[in-house]
Amino acid sequence: MAEQNIGQDDLPSVHGTVESGRRRTARRTPLVGSSHRARTRTALVAAGLAVLGALGPTPGNALSPPAEGPRPGHPARFVPGPCPETPEPIPGRCGFLEVPENRTRKKTRTIRTTVAIIPAASAKAAADPVVFMEGGPGGDAIGAIPFLIASQVNRDRDLIVMTQRGALHSQPNLACPEMDRFNATAVGLPYDAPSTGRGLVRAAKECRDRLTAEGNDLSAYNTTENAADFAALRTALGIRKWNVYGYSYGTDLGLTYLRRHPQGIRTLAIDSVVPPQTVSLPWAWDSAQEGINAIFAACEAQPACESRYPDLSRTLTEQVRRLEANPLTLTVPPPGGGTPVKVVLDGGTLVNLLVANGRLVPSADVPAALYELAAGNPERLARAQAAGATPAIGEFAHGLTHSVACAEWAPGYSKRDLLEAGRRAFPGFPDSVLAHAPQLPFEHDLCRAWNVPDRTAVQRVATHSKVPALIITGTFDAKTGAAWGPFAGRTLPRSTAVVVPGITHWVMPQEPCAASILVSFLARPTAPDTGCVAGVEPKPFTIIP
Repeated sequence: MAEQNIGQDDLPSVHGTVESGRRRTARRTPLVGSSHRARTRTALVAAGLAVLGALGPTPGNALSPPAEGPRPGHPARFVPGPCPETPEPIPGRCGFLEVPENRTRKKTRTIRTTVAIIPAASAKAAADPVVFMEGGPGGDAIGAIPFLIASQVNRDRDLIVMTQRGALHSQPNLACPEMDRFNATAVGLPYDAPSTGRGLVRAAKECRDRLTAEGNDLSAYNTTENAADFAALRTALGIRKWNVYGYSYGTDLGLTYLRRHPQGIRTLAIDSVVPPQTVSLPWAWDSAQEGINAIFAACEAQPACESRYPDLSRTLTEQVRRLEANPLTLTVPPPGGGTPVKVVLDGGTLVNLLVANGRLVPSADVPAALYELAAGNPERLARAQAAGATPAIGEFAHGLTHSVACAEWAPGYSKRDLLEAGRRAFPGFPDSVLAHAPQLPFEHDLCRAWNVPDRTAVQRVATHSKVPALIITGTFDAKTGAAWGPFAGRTLPRSTAVVVPGITHWVMPQEPCAASILVSFLARPTAPDTGCVAGVEPKPFTIIP
């Protein structure tokens, strides 16, 4: 599907949401934006999409506030410093942005985010750089640099990458090794069993208690403060105009930033869209339905796939019900090899493996995996589940994830609301599966333990702006459904919405066409060349004998 004209009729079906005012393991991946990194679609699948770079975590409370650091009402400052040590050295200069932890308080400590500035590949760079906003919340922005460069984001402009407050390479780093270790064992537990939920909440509470004991004000780790950090960075670097590009949670952040700090924004590009006015736990079921159904529709459009795998929707429902009633316990090696691990496949596990957007089960393999499972061969799915047994301990900032989710996404909707949204999306699934938002199981229970203030009144607000915007989504995205891009564009009258067939979450690194559209958009914000989309088709599906 090529460029779309955005109008009032583009509102998708919204279950469990109101229009206004109200993204590293297989089992416990944050709802949006946690999938990472690859130069091409093939590399994305091979890398598992959720695996962060093998970087050493920053100490959780390694704060050394400078005597001259910023205070509320005073400007932030940029301090040059060494670049983080990464598998691929950062090809630029680095430093730290020093900002108040909580801008609403007179007395607050100084925190740091890491900033990397990568020069343009062109010898004649444009004056307005591109600033990148990472997904998650809680993802590793520094780890995205090689893939942003491979996607030519810095072809004609300098690229600025800043870690979000609380994320890896920030001080503090709100990592939760307690949750990482629980997630490693959870692959061998029933996905939605109450005992599994109690273990998850216990691990989260242990992390929260430690983080608060270290002096972290978890209420300050939210989208409003994140947006203010980026506004402060532009001023601290002396940049008059820049271009904003974000994906997944970075689109929620980018839209919030545009609404609250419009000064100095030349363009906004958002990829795999999370509209701040609608994101909620029930919202996740709409995206799951859209992305999974798009994969099934694409199979029906390919004769070989349609012939080999008829009625995929019915097959999925049957297998979810069967596994939920009689879970399978297997011992299998992880996808990359190694010591076999115990895994449990139940209905919730199956659904979340599909919602993980090709991270563990490539979209092209989904029909084959379902039919293998129905024939008594769960090996493909079991090995995918086993990947969660070896998470990167201490690298993903679960503390930022839940500080945002519990303040901005969970409030205002009951467990009943979530269940009803699931029933509308997948009416044949058991309630035990539908009671949990995909990728954020037991979040209502976790949020009671996390205990941060409700921020929906200031965050669930649509962004209205005439700043030129590029909106890119992928049809196979089951985390942030493709329809949410045009929906966000309804209040961005100078926007161009592009829906790319056959692509999952975070379109740009997977599809060269999307990368070329971004380059074109940065050169001609109101008239980007979107013609290549017409030639993009879903990859052929895997056909098993």
